[in-house]
Amino acid sequence: MSDDDVAAKLRLVLRPDQVLTDPAERDAYAHDDAEWAEFHRPVAVVLAETTDDVTVVVRTAADAGLSVVARGAGTGLSGGANALAESIVVSLERMTRVHEVNVSERYVVAEAGLINDDLRRAVAAHGLWYPPDPASYRISTIGGNAATNAGGICCVKYGVTRDYVLGMTVVLADGEIVHLGRRTAKGATGYDLTALMVGSEGTLGIITEVTLSLLPLGGREERAVVGSFASLEDAGVAVAAISAAGIIPSALELIDAMCLNAVDEWQGLGLPRGAAALLLSTVDDPGATGAEAAASVARHMTDAGALAVDQAVDPAEIDRLFLARRLAYPALERLGPVLTEDICVPRAAVPEMLGRIRDTAAAHDVVIATIAHAGDGNLHPLIIAPEGDAAAKARAKLAFDRIVEDCRELGGTVTGEHGVGLLKLPGARAELGERVLAMHRDIKAALDPRGTLNPGKAF
Repeated sequence: MSDDDVAAKLRLVLRPDQVLTDPAERDAYAHDDAEWAEFHRPVAVVLAETTDDVTVVVRTAADAGLSVVARGAGTGLSGGANALAESIVVSLERMTRVHEVNVSERYVVAEAGLINDDLRRAVAAHGLWYPPDPASYRISTIGGNAATNAGGICCVKYGVTRDYVLGMTVVLADGEIVHLGRRTAKGATGYDLTALMVGSEGTLGIITEVTLSLLPLGGREERAVVGSFASLEDAGVAVAAISAAGIIPSALELIDAMCLNAVDEWQGLGLPRGAAALLLSTVDDPGATGAEAAASVARHMTDAGALAVDQAVDPAEIDRLFLARRLAYPALERLGPVLTEDICVPRAAVPEMLGRIRDTAAAHDVVIATIAHAGDGNLHPLIIAPEGDAAAKARAKLAFDRIVEDCRELGGTVTGEHGVGLLKLPGARAELGERVLAMHRDIKAALDPRGTLNPGKAF
């Protein structure tokens, strides 16, 4: 079946404006934000509006011998949503409806294309809160968050996407629609197929709707503790000490000087200058408990050699400081193509890993800026290479691989929240081992024997 025949078949069932075939339009949907991952121009792009639309795409692709790559907003950083040769991209960006907010049972049912921040606002109107908050929460979709098991800033205390997914609607590789999971607080019926789908990166099924558990919006009193440090290692020592003391902050974020400067020069936020690193911490326990926890965090920062430690309770000031963390990646993108790491090491290994990242930058003559969800050991070294400099790009790739190896040597995992996609396939192979990889292949073969859904990704 020719490309034109595929598009014509799709248009017989879907509206013409849902099927994009113009080369420029197809190119716009060909890749996510992982600029260095391989991608191809898809045969067509379909803007699905219902679960049935996704079924049409999957069945049409299977009949034509094509693969299907699902995407939300395309904010991924691992190449998981990159189009393959001979593929149809199905975008769920138009599927943004909130079907139910159940206040008494504390859950929400929403379509996969809903933006994370829009979901949070929708449930906040009912006095409820959805905690997972990836840095891209204003532009990433809840379905994409589920497909990659996205984390975020407050996940050190409140957990990642998987911890909140109760159930979902999924289109399987044969086009069948299944409803997984539950809407009750507990459930132990059958294998946990919902958890299997979370983080599967569209390789086992396409998530079109999710049921998410929620928490009460009130009851927290946020206090920020901000420490500046002369070195990344000193900041890492503070992180390890806070963790060892049993303190569970609601956020503990690290930003190095390069990130701070890039954000401030771009946005003019009046951020602290002159330090090698900034640790941004919040505690949200109410009353005296929260005040005591904040004081303890401040004490551990001081003991680790902080140049200065300040506390803030004004919500506007806290938002301004954390905006710097959320804007770090786009600020660095303005300096050149960014190769993004997403390693996670034991909290106690954070100081050692930060030192190894510094040494890797020197050894390979590359620029590496670092941001981190330091409270759970999830580090994001950002390797920057000048546009068009092939030699610098080659050195950056070597540095990328070295960081992955160092992470594994320290007992870490090659991806904490971005997913394997294409960029982390070698690291995932080394981490999982051949027998576990064989288990992955067996599961894939059982659910997608023809390899229709996002083949070659995730493992």
